[in-house]
Amino acid sequence: MDRLTAARVFVTIAERGSLTAAAGAIGMSRAMVTRYLNEMESWVGTRLFHRNTRHVGLTEAGERILGQSRELLALADQLPEPPEDGADMLGVLRITCSQSLAQTLLADVVARFLEQHPESAIDLLAAEHAVDLAAERIDLSVRVTDTLPQDVIARPLGLCRSVICASPGYLARHGTPTALSDLMGHNCLSYTRFGRSLWRFTTPDQTRVDVPVVGNLSANDSMALLAAAIAGVGISMQPRHAVATPIARGELVALLPEFEAPSLGIHAVYVSRRHQTALMRAFLDFTLDCFTRFDVAP
Repeated sequence: MDRLTAARVFVTIAERGSLTAAAGAIGMSRAMVTRYLNEMESWVGTRLFHRNTRHVGLTEAGERILGQSRELLALADQLPEPPEDGADMLGVLRITCSQSLAQTLLADVVARFLEQHPESAIDLLAAEHAVDLAAERIDLSVRVTDTLPQDVIARPLGLCRSVICASPGYLARHGTPTALSDLMGHNCLSYTRFGRSLWRFTTPDQTRVDVPVVGNLSANDSMALLAAAIAGVGISMQPRHAVATPIARGELVALLPEFEAPSLGIHAVYVSRRHQTALMRAFLDFTLDCFTRFDVAP
């Protein structure tokens, strides 16, 4: 996150007396204000506010950091203003992500961003394989994974939470599972080869349970499995953001909600902080704010 913006958010909270008032003054969502404050406290290594439900008060460390932050902002305000015609946002931002992430989440973010910044341009490459950012001249990769290469910089954007679901038609024909063990008697669609697969869950008492499942359809594309689930082929484990609309429409039913399916991190991956443009920084902050609104944030 941009430390200058974080300092401005921190000072505004101190002056306004609450996160909600600061959000209104800055024109930022309260969730984003909270994120900037959390990052600020992480950078300085201590809490900056005593908080309750109605008011925040500076800690001793917060009083000290407040003065330093005001000095930093005063110095920044002395720098030349950026061009008012938005020239710092001109250019093309090349982004890559998976097909499913593009269709169910990132396309909406890109559309909203371009609506606010029509002077910018985005080239979105949907690819299932990991793209060589330098070789393909990609500025930013948005990946759903908990395993990242050592030679890249990764900024956490949110969590890809999973849910198991099936169509009402499938459940009418085959019954609705009421326990994890019931899944072993259903046609479960998987991302792996044909045959047996393990679906992992966490119970309400935090016990991990591995459920062996079988099915007659596997694929390396979650959108294909989603379409099959809607068509009534079987039960699928899907990203929660991908099935939110089909569930709201009644095309799918979420199953066994008391059991937590696995989650993976959503990361913005790039190769260098030194060459990060204003356009890229703005898009990253905008994406993080959108993911918070979409209930994808961690």
